[in-house]
Amino acid sequence: MAKAKKTAPKSSPKKPAAKKSAKPATRKVVKKAAPKKAAPEKVAPKKVVPKKVVPKKAAPKKAAPKKIAKAAPKVAPKVVKRPAPKIAKSPARKPVPKPVAKAAAKIARNTHPAGVLDANLLSDLLKWAKDFGADAADALYVNGESISVAQRLGKREKLESSEGRDLGLRVFVGKRQAFVSSTDFAPASLRELASRAVDMARAVPEDPVCGLAPEELLARSWPDLDLDDRTRPTAKKLIAMASEAEDAARAVKGVTNSEGAEAGWGRTSVMLAASNGFSGGYRRSGFSLSCSVLGGEGTGMERDYEWTSAVHLEDLMSAAKVGRNAGKFVVRRLNPRKAQSARVPVIYDRRVSGGLIGHLAGAINGRAVARGTSFLKDKMGERVFAEGIRILDNPLRKRGLGSRPFDAEGLATSRRAVIDDGVLTTWLLDLAAARQLNLKPTGHASRGVSGPPSPTTSNFYLEKGRLSVKELIGDIKSGLYITDMIGFGVNGVTGDYSRGASGFWIENGELAWPVSGITVAGNLKDMFLNMTAANDLEFKSSTNAPTVRIEGLTVAGS
Repeated sequence: MAKAKKTAPKSSPKKPAAKKSAKPATRKVVKKAAPKKAAPEKVAPKKVVPKKVVPKKAAPKKAAPKKIAKAAPKVAPKVVKRPAPKIAKSPARKPVPKPVAKAAAKIARNTHPAGVLDANLLSDLLKWAKDFGADAADALYVNGESISVAQRLGKREKLESSEGRDLGLRVFVGKRQAFVSSTDFAPASLRELASRAVDMARAVPEDPVCGLAPEELLARSWPDLDLDDRTRPTAKKLIAMASEAEDAARAVKGVTNSEGAEAGWGRTSVMLAASNGFSGGYRRSGFSLSCSVLGGEGTGMERDYEWTSAVHLEDLMSAAKVGRNAGKFVVRRLNPRKAQSARVPVIYDRRVSGGLIGHLAGAINGRAVARGTSFLKDKMGERVFAEGIRILDNPLRKRGLGSRPFDAEGLATSRRAVIDDGVLTTWLLDLAAARQLNLKPTGHASRGVSGPPSPTTSNFYLEKGRLSVKELIGDIKSGLYITDMIGFGVNGVTGDYSRGASGFWIENGELAWPVSGITVAGNLKDMFLNMTAANDLEFKSSTNAPTVRIEGLTVAGS
């Protein structure tokens, strides 16, 4: 009804011309127009002029009112829809497909108003893209909100809150593709976005491996992975968590300073729709807490930390434990020595062992394999790890930090043993990489709103072994136990490995003294083949591993 009031003033400036040439007519109509509106003189010509005056002088000006006059007697408020054709076009189209509507409803449920998605939006965008000449298209909607706080030495240092939403469109014209994104969700702007994307696609070179997934590969249903904790913490709650963690760390004897504690929360809503018929959406929440403190004095100061992250608040490590661990870790590192250069067994604590598994993920990425830039490019089906080693990627793990019900191209996801008893069994493939290698995609595509998909892991982890950490160290006469690493000296083409490290020197099966300023070097192909896993696996991120032992690495002291 508000729109009807706005429309009337637009047509009224045209009426005075008729008023001059038909003053008697105006008086006749005043009586009829009175029940309609409070402005009788302006509304009156709408009904009388088309019948009596139009044939004489006002014919040129009454062409538009003639159409309005037919609709006016039936439902006066609907006259507004004629002067606003841009908005009227979208609702006039056929109803939104049920999958799109259902997915949008799931996302919208219990979501902050800023995150609610209009079910028409993605289907409209895809239709506009095809209207402008696209052969196929997909659209990705992402809405994110977060709160982050930090404090140091008991004083608040940061309080940030953000909300934002983005929409990305990918269009295909033959074997050409283009990407555009926008934060402006107005229908007119999105029509322009679709038009621009199609024009861009016509201008770029062909990509022989681009394209949407065939219908038979699309995910049609998926389990509930419990990825959204509906709890939305207040800033006050997060500040209390950070404060408790830092206070607990500073209470540990030997801690002399603090780098602070941070707590955060975030929620992301995702929806994907494509012209091949796929439509799906889900929401993910995340909580995190970290604390970093220093011990010692002057040039003898050392730093250490503890952190925790989880999808659900109840799975987060307690704030007090985070703080106590941070304090305990830093105190035991005080007064480090320099290690002698040697070739010894090296133990990677579970806080850093996930990095080794991350190097594997990069080496089996289908894009790297297709380009020939992976040191494992010719190792499919061969033993690349020690016997008994099993490494999995499980996107369907409940409450997993890397879980996803489907990938960024709408393909079904599944649990896979990437390394089974030491043997490499699969690459990580999206559609493009699979086409390059003439293989089937594995459902590992990930993407943002403004770029193409690429293969990534989900919940990637090394299965726990049979030995305890104590047993893993027990027979080492002289070796290194690493708790922290710095730098990134890894060559993905050759596998050469060299990184800075600190931790503890091992003497006769025991942690003897702290060490720092050392370098560990080797080659990942040899390191993988000489790896043994402990039984202390813990899921703290999307890539995890238990404490591991690697034989024969070169340790250089400084």
